[in-house]
Amino acid sequence: MVVISINEKKYKAQEGENVLKVAIREGIDIPYLCYQETLSPYGACRLCMVEVISGGKPGLTTSCTLPVAEGLTVETESVEVVQVRKVLLELYLSEAPGSQKIRELAKKYGVDRSRFTHIDVTAKGDRCVLCGLCVRVCDEILGIGAINYAGRGTSTSINTPWYDTSSVCIGCGACEYVCPADAIDIFDQDDERIMETWNKTTLKLKECEESMKHFATERLVELVGSKNISFTRELENLSPDAKMRKAAAEFLLKPKRNS
Repeated sequence: MVVISINEKKYKAQEGENVLKVAIREGIDIPYLCYQETLSPYGACRLCMVEVISGGKPGLTTSCTLPVAEGLTVETESVEVVQVRKVLLELYLSEAPGSQKIRELAKKYGVDRSRFTHIDVTAKGDRCVLCGLCVRVCDEILGIGAINYAGRGTSTSINTPWYDTSSVCIGCGACEYVCPADAIDIFDQDDERIMETWNKTTLKLKECEESMKHFATERLVELVGSKNISFTRELENLSPDAKMRKAAAEFLLKPKRNS
């Protein structure tokens, strides 16, 4: 356990943690786009900048990649931090003018317009900020790697290989879940899940035998099954809600043991 100082207040932190994680836990407001606790720190969006005053190399740095250390002192609202944050938010507004979430984030920190000319984002639409969370969750957590960065410079985008339908995507929706800009479109139509953003990659949905509702893609169910999670034959083809109801009914209807 170490003690660090954020905005002149002392906080306890576990060795190995980063400053952003401590700040989130303690309710200290630091904006970020590319951070997700279950993924390795990336520092790509630069929005989580803090100023190190002492206990480390002085200057601005990303809090998600800044490890805690005894005596570390940082500021989250110094003049330099606020200035850099506003410039970055202006850039993100220019990069993703169609993202309501980005507009809301910028407005929260006093930025409602961008002085920068609109960047050509034809290849990647007007909502993606290239934070890379979707790429990393697909690769690091799921081990699928269905999407990645493509192109260079202003033509950089995130998509499937060769901008074609994916042969490995499992349609889990983790990419959409972690996207901070609401830039990924996925929808279900009849018995199919269409990954609109990933070149309309289309996957078959599995139907719950009890509710007759579709609950997950066949590929996702196969992946879960391959992880040796044991379900009885009866529960195998049920949705999570149906599984819960079955398990609860079994528990309630079982004869109680005499104590």
